[in-house]
Amino acid sequence: MSIIENHSTRQIVPEGYGDFLKCLKQRIKETQLKAAIAANRELILLYWDIGRQILESQDKEGWGTKIIDQLAVDLEHEFPDMKGFSPRNLKYMRKLATIYPEIQIVQQAVAQIPWGHIIRLMELVTDTKERDWYIHKTIEHGWSRSVLVHQIESGLYRREGKSLTNFSTTLPKPQSDLAIQTLKDPYVFDFLTMTGKYDELELEKELVKQITHFLLEMGAGFAYIGRQVPLVVGEREFFIDLLFYHTHLHCYVVVELKTGEFEPEHAGQLNFYIKAVDNQYRQEGDQPTIGILLCKSKDKLVAEYALSDIHKPIGVSEYQLSRYLPDNLKSSLPSIEELERELAGLGNYEAQGDK
Repeated sequence: MSIIENHSTRQIVPEGYGDFLKCLKQRIKETQLKAAIAANRELILLYWDIGRQILESQDKEGWGTKIIDQLAVDLEHEFPDMKGFSPRNLKYMRKLATIYPEIQIVQQAVAQIPWGHIIRLMELVTDTKERDWYIHKTIEHGWSRSVLVHQIESGLYRREGKSLTNFSTTLPKPQSDLAIQTLKDPYVFDFLTMTGKYDELELEKELVKQITHFLLEMGAGFAYIGRQVPLVVGEREFFIDLLFYHTHLHCYVVVELKTGEFEPEHAGQLNFYIKAVDNQYRQEGDQPTIGILLCKSKDKLVAEYALSDIHKPIGVSEYQLSRYLPDNLKSSLPSIEELERELAGLGNYEAQGDK
């Protein structure tokens, strides 16, 4: 027997009650999440159907856009407790039905993300393939709305999987394909405020100080281990700039920073570090360690030559300290609290109508 203190009394309960209660709480939370997702799906399908009927009626009856204003008044009067029937939101519903005329696509993907996310996607992404890519990434990673906007504005669609690597010759499939998609080119460190000249150590310190933003830019799965991680080889001691463990690839990731142009000897140095990490840190079940060389600039042909005879998996990417962002979107960037929630896997899946 054990004593458990509830809200008002101390009670003696049987052994195992704590585990029993924990399981029930988890089951209830899972059901709440499923209910929220199901409710969101039904809401999005309703919005799509309203948009479709508006389109069809305007086409058939020749109604102009002012009919939407009247429709908003009548729907809000009939359903005063149901938000989302403003003229602006009704126009978004019509746009959704225009972009996705087939309900199957809406059911399979679009309806799995909140309405607020869908609005931002319709506003910011015009290419259908790119928009669908962001939808699937949102579903996969549980991005909050602000993080989704951040990823769109940082051009993630155009950067993911674009790093120059030798993974196809140094890693087995499907590990090589997964690793290639994990890397980006360029990486955007626009959260840093560094100006003028700086060295690798200063860049490294600033990235670690902004670790939440840094991990978001590195991508899902990166777990930070440390900076200036020591490696003892023979009688000498070496230090890795940054060491991560990737929870999806199940491997260590060595990151080396270079504030200048890529040089062939950089690949040799990183190759050496990867071998040392494989020998000193890699455990049973870990996949081969990979390396990422982040440099200010690179000559693609020089980098390809340098990696061609390297036997350890290495990727070479550039990094940028700033990016151009329209003034009207700067306020859409995520706060530090939203980034922390994102990294903790707490993406918000509540349907959000336009108020």
